Amino acid sequence: MSTPHNEANLGDIAKTVIMPGDPLRAKYIAENFMTDIKLVNSVRGIYAYTGKYKGKEITVMASGMGMPSIGIYAYELYQFYDVEEIIRVGSAGSYDVNLHVYDVLLVENSYSDSSFAQVQNHSNYDIVPSSSKLNGAILDTANERNQHIVTGNVYSTDVFYRQVDENPKVQENKCLACEMESFALFHTAKMLNKEATCLLTISDHFVTGEETTPKERETEFKKMIELALDSILKIA
Repeated sequence: MSTPHNEANLGDIAKTVIMPGDPLRAKYIAENFMTDIKLVNSVRGIYAYTGKYKGKEITVMASGMGMPSIGIYAYELYQFYDVEEIIRVGSAGSYDVNLHVYDVLLVENSYSDSSFAQVQNHSNYDIVPSSSKLNGAILDTANERNQHIVTGNVYSTDVFYRQVDENPKVQENKCLACEMESFALFHTAKMLNKEATCLLTISDHFVTGEETTPKERETEFKKMIELALDSILKIA
């Protein structure tokens, strides 16, 4: 079995998927944190590796950039490969002076002014929650690791280079940061009765001007990656 975007066979992909945006970050996670890895997809350079983390089978697969891209891969994973949970691990820009570069944010709700949900199945909401089940596992794991993380809402946008004034609903919905994928992921999970959440490392700051390099974003998000992987061990 394969799809137009995924050459993996049924059974090649684990029930739980860690999903960074960058294919090179997927490769980095597989090679540095997992054992017995097997490359199961490379179509369009979207790498997916299945292997083991502390004895548990998992898959790490890139999503590419933006809601249309993650929407395709998440839908196919849930619908055609029997995936139950997806944890996105990504980067975000902070709006909050107390949320600094390299801080880790667990997304509770994703707000968007995108038409993604409306076009896909005529859903008319503009904010969608993440999985309480997955969030509980992540928070428990963070407490055990004595690791500080922030919880809150994000703005999921279709446009990186925005040239108009910011949408006032970003503040109304108490969005702490901005990224480009979580709304489509959460909507797809909700539509298919699956589980999804999102961990984000702050890579740049809209207020202070702090920023990271592309290489740092590829390899230096270890706290977030390890938290996501250890949390998977708590998922039944």
